Amino acid sequence: MKLLDSRQIKQKIKRLAIEILEQNFGENEIILAGINNNGLGFAKMLDKELVQLTENTITLTSININPANPLESEVTINIPEKDLNNKVIIIVDDVANTGRTIFYAIKPLLEVLPKKIQVAVLVDREHKSFPIKVDYVGVSLFTTIQDDIDVQIKGRGEKAVYLK
Repeated sequence: MKLLDSRQIKQKIKRLAIEILEQNFGENEIILAGINNNGLGFAKMLDKELVQLTENTITLTSININPANPLESEVTINIPEKDLNNKVIIIVDDVANTGRTIFYAIKPLLEVLPKKIQVAVLVDREHKSFPIKVDYVGVSLFTTIQDDIDVQIKGRGEKAVYLK
């Protein structure tokens, strides 16, 4: 079942970008840190919208994590630690499910002193197992554990979100 089509995703991204700017009014720089490929793809879409709405610096980076086993390999962020101090950092992912991936994505940020850490997702599933609060949500869903959310935002094809 299709939950969001391309047009709806664009609308959600525009609204999320406005919310991000409202909640971070007066900040000179916002760092968008996308988790793996889908999170980074969503962060790029947010970045594209944000740069149209503000003259402030929007820095795009990625967090690399093994979502299946986050302790198996090091969680890394592709920006020097010194550039994270006293900055607003928004962790971006396509779906927040149990909260585990986002929880472990914070690990490299524990070595610095950011001004603020927030979370933005396109789809927030309301059955967290980890203490994660999502600050910016495209759509919030109450699903069963067996349901699967398929977010298709990469590439040139139609962008969509499906519930399977």
